[in-house]
Amino acid sequence: MDIDWKQAFSHGAFPKLGEKGYNEAINVSSLPQLKSFFDEVHIRHCLLRPYCENPDYPVVESRELLPSFETELWEYKGLPGFSMVVFDRELESFNEIFQYNILYPTSGHRKLARGESCPAEGAVAGRNLQTIMARLPKQLQGQLESRFRDQDVTALGSYPLLLPYLLSMDRAQVFARDAFGRFYMAGVFASFPSDFDGELKRFGLQIGKFKVGDNAVYERNRLFVNQYLMELYGFPIASERRTSSALFARRLHKLGEKFMIRVLGQSDRVLTTIWSDGTPRRYPWVEKIALVRLTPERTDLIEYLDREGCFVDRTNLVIILRIVYKQHVYHASNIRQDRALSVATQEVIHPLTGERFTGLNVIHDSSTLLLNLNDIVRGEYLGRVVYKRTELIENTDTVEKRLKMLYAWLSKNQRRIIGYGDEFYAGVTRILDSYLYSAELTELPSELTALKHDVEDSYAYIRQARHIHAIASIASREYKGKRLSYLQMLQETGNLLHELKFDLGRYFDELLKQLISNVERLLNDRYIQRKYIDKPEKTLTAHGREMRKAYQRIVSLLDELRGIRKVHAA
Repeated sequence: MDIDWKQAFSHGAFPKLGEKGYNEAINVSSLPQLKSFFDEVHIRHCLLRPYCENPDYPVVESRELLPSFETELWEYKGLPGFSMVVFDRELESFNEIFQYNILYPTSGHRKLARGESCPAEGAVAGRNLQTIMARLPKQLQGQLESRFRDQDVTALGSYPLLLPYLLSMDRAQVFARDAFGRFYMAGVFASFPSDFDGELKRFGLQIGKFKVGDNAVYERNRLFVNQYLMELYGFPIASERRTSSALFARRLHKLGEKFMIRVLGQSDRVLTTIWSDGTPRRYPWVEKIALVRLTPERTDLIEYLDREGCFVDRTNLVIILRIVYKQHVYHASNIRQDRALSVATQEVIHPLTGERFTGLNVIHDSSTLLLNLNDIVRGEYLGRVVYKRTELIENTDTVEKRLKMLYAWLSKNQRRIIGYGDEFYAGVTRILDSYLYSAELTELPSELTALKHDVEDSYAYIRQARHIHAIASIASREYKGKRLSYLQMLQETGNLLHELKFDLGRYFDELLKQLISNVERLLNDRYIQRKYIDKPEKTLTAHGREMRKAYQRIVSLLDELRGIRKVHAA
């Protein structure tokens, strides 16, 4: 279905939310229902409307919603941005842990007609209006007053019309329940507390990345801890608005609050929601909604979405995509240590009906990743990436840009390459090997040689990490979808260690340390020790002797790896 969105907006489409009048009753009784209401309002006014009004709207690429999230270097001043917090309770202004300008609910949440004898409600409504006006730019104050005079600006029905004015504020909107249990706008211009230094240090100590009083360890791991903490709440290392929102959500969740925090950044163009419904969870839910452009290669997906009328812009393949994420507890023994977040579910939202299309794979597509990698090495990739958090690369028309793009691609997809199957990995190695050892890169100037070494280091790290990830899987006796016997476990581990030994020309101490720890745990298995190692040789069966031989091979290889680490440490 082709939709003229500009015409739809100009003719007051989407009457569901009462754009033709003030204070239309909104039937919302729970936090999930309120979240759905805000989804509809914010998608329409903060994503679709800017897209229709701005021919150069920077649509989000699907890879930008894949963790780990990239730092944005560009802020689009003309696009909307806001933050908000919702409490599933009444507010107690003196006892709250944040500051805001208070708005008061009227008793009826209804339109006050001119001449109606309700002076108390009229006075409260006028005071609320003055509170909002005081936080607006001068040129908007008169418009707001004339449009909302004698109206209840705190009612949910007023919110869609009030939103364009709220988007001009620097600070957060506040919603809560009134004395009758109804949701209303309880405040504006809210500041979220942000004890960033204390929270960062406490989290770093908790996961074992910091040690009290050890400056060297702190300086070495600070960036990792910062990135991991922020990503747990759905953000890269980013602006103050998103940092304070993430830390405030962390604090509210620790207090057991039922809440919702939503942020739209002018850099990321994504509605990020952090919310908790009170169920026992280590972290609150995190989800993102954005206008996303599909790649033309996704022919089956495009055909299906086209048939269902899901495109906002069929020509440019733009859809409304919602991603729900899953957080991961930090484990030092996990080779993918930086994996704070992964994609749990994906939904495409119909732009007119709001219907959700689930079970789709929009952003987890290994074939598209390989196509992108192939385009990069051939100099045909036109996407945008941020190189080492400081430089925006927009094409691959030179060797320098290709190497920088390749480094960024490897960094972005590192943990996916480590964890994906053999067929995908074989495709990655085939493309990388053919490019890195091609004639184009044999004689390079010194600055490009350094770039190539960075890429080779990233590639070597992934190769070694993939071996260690495989050894960790083997230690659980599950490998490539098969259940292993103890003998197979030892033999496979020995084979992988033998291969890895010859790939240590590029040395990564944290990888080797983790490998040694994993192998030591495998060797200390109580069953293997009791059944095959502690027994006298003459009492072993033929199978037992095979087990001991495989075990001793691993011990010998582990001693070699310890020797390599000792040399590097010296």
